[in-house]
Amino acid sequence: MASIAAGVLSKLREFDTPTVCNLIELFEMRPRNEGYMDARIRACFPEMAPIVGFASTATFRSAKPPRAGGAYSGLSQQTEGFKDLSGPAVVVFQDLDDPAAGATFGEVMCSTYKAFGAVGLITSGAGRDLDQVRAIGFPVFTGGTVCSHGYNHIPQIGVPVRVGGLTVYPDDMLHADCNGVASVPKEIAAEVADIGDDFMKAEAILIEPLRDDPSEASLVEARRAYGEIVSGLRRRVSRNAT
Repeated sequence: MASIAAGVLSKLREFDTPTVCNLIELFEMRPRNEGYMDARIRACFPEMAPIVGFASTATFRSAKPPRAGGAYSGLSQQTEGFKDLSGPAVVVFQDLDDPAAGATFGEVMCSTYKAFGAVGLITSGAGRDLDQVRAIGFPVFTGGTVCSHGYNHIPQIGVPVRVGGLTVYPDDMLHADCNGVASVPKEIAAEVADIGDDFMKAEAILIEPLRDDPSEASLVEARRAYGEIVSGLRRRVSRNAT
C-alpha cells in the first residue's frame, strides 16, 4: 500500500482532532455527521498529544475460551501486518462481547504494539493496567475499564470493524486525541495538512476580538474576515470548481 509522506503525518499531529474534522468538512466529501467515533470511545490519557496512524483492525472476545490458541496467539500476526500499512499502526479492536467481559488490552499488549511501531490503540471494549500503559506513553481509547482479561483472544485480524459507531477498514487513516477519534480520507490528507495553518489563523481572527474588544462591530468584522478566509479555503479544495 502506498505510504503517506512523514511530513504530512507530522503536520497533522500539530492539529487537534476537532480542527481536523473542521478541515475535512471543507472538502464536502462526506456528511458532517459521519467519519468519527461517538462518545462511547474516550481517551484514557487526555493529556497525551494527538496521534495519526493507520488502522490495524481485529476483533476481540473474552467471555468464553477460544476454540484454539492462547490469549496472545494473534499478536505476532498483528505486528507482522504492520509493515503492510501506509504508515504507523493504530490498533483498532471491536469487542464482540456486549457488555465487555474482560479487558482488551493491558501492559503486555500495549508494550508489544509500541515495540513494533504502533502509535496507539482503540477499542470498543475495555482496558486495564492504565498506570503502566500511561507510564510507557502509549495512547489508548476505550469504552471503559475492566480489571481482568477474562478469556481474552483475537478471533479475526484484518477485517472491517465497528467501533464507536464508525466502521473502520484495514489501513484507514485515523486522527485521535482527547476529543475523540476521526477518520481522514487518505486522498486528501496532504491537502488537509496544507490548509491547516490558514484555517487556524481564520479561527484566531474570529476569537481574538472576543478577548480584546468584545463589541458588536468588532465581532461583525471578525466574522466577515473569517468567512472570507474559510470561503477561500473551501474554493481551494473544492472538487467541483468550474
